[in-house]
Amino acid sequence: MRHNLQSRKKFAVLGASVAIGALALSGCGSQKGQGNEESGGGSAGDGEVTIALLLPESKTTRYESLDKPNFEKYVKEANPDAKVEYRNANQDATQQQQQFEAAVTEGVDAIVLDPVDASAVSSALSKAEAKKIPVVAYDRFFEGATYYTSFDNKKIGNLQGQAVLDGLKAEDKDPKSGPVWMVNGDPKDPNAADFKAGAEETLKKAGVDIAGSHDTLDWNPDDARQWVEGQLQSADKEPIAIYSANDGTAGGVLAATKKAKVKPVVTGQDAEVDGLQNILRGDQYATIYKSIPPQAEFAAKAAVALAGGEEPKAGTTYKDTPTDFVEAKVVTKDTVKDIVGDQIKAEDICTKDVKKLCEDAGVK
Repeated sequence: MRHNLQSRKKFAVLGASVAIGALALSGCGSQKGQGNEESGGGSAGDGEVTIALLLPESKTTRYESLDKPNFEKYVKEANPDAKVEYRNANQDATQQQQQFEAAVTEGVDAIVLDPVDASAVSSALSKAEAKKIPVVAYDRFFEGATYYTSFDNKKIGNLQGQAVLDGLKAEDKDPKSGPVWMVNGDPKDPNAADFKAGAEETLKKAGVDIAGSHDTLDWNPDDARQWVEGQLQSADKEPIAIYSANDGTAGGVLAATKKAKVKPVVTGQDAEVDGLQNILRGDQYATIYKSIPPQAEFAAKAAVALAGGEEPKAGTTYKDTPTDFVEAKVVTKDTVKDIVGDQIKAEDICTKDVKKLCEDAGVK
């Protein structure tokens, strides 16, 4: 039987400059149990353990509406006595480091981290390692993680690049006939670099002229809009397509192109409500649908196993780290109906001017 080092714990999370009150936690012995091999988790430990879930921001709606509740659900399924302490860093790397270090100091049993800045976590990780606290890399990879789960992000970039080509083909446009611009994600996000690399690979292979490329700070749609507005004022030729790394940046791109009355092919990612509505309106050609529950389940099963002193099972490795990837797929106007379910709800998409468009597209 495994016993926690402390019979009672406190998890204190600091804000950017103000300490948030500590939450009392209790610990007791844990009994090793059977995990769910199908979901990729190892054997889960029964008994009271505490897992810290640290997510990066809330501008992207998936984190609060999908990642957090699904992670909590699957932790409880794996171990009904496990506790999840959740904090969001609001895109502030310093705040997230304080949250991480507080979790380490108070002795949680495992940490699941989606970093604001993956390059800035090494010092915090060394403190976790000193306390023998395993750390799961969630969605964004960082060196030193015990386990990693995400999507194959370079492959997603390939899918995005192909969506640009397919959108041009749908409009009978030669992909070599004009410039294509790239509005990439946050340069601090390692996933954004993978998306960019995959998209560039696919576009260049097709002979596309990538005439402009911009890394969008903090995934901010306004930053994307401002860059496109500047490009439209100074460029010699209008773009035939603008690759956008996610639906938020695509929204900024569309605000700029509509103002300038130009209509390039625009793509996105994450299948957010705004993105799907833009697709149904014909403003955005495609997005990438990523099913969040399987990713949250992989992380939850792994975290519970690690908190119980066991090694999680994984389907593959990434940079020598045990890893489970979740498949993603391209969504266009013709396939929006196919992703409506628990994660994407028709009543959220089919509002106001989009109601009739939903009917036409078979979205119910």
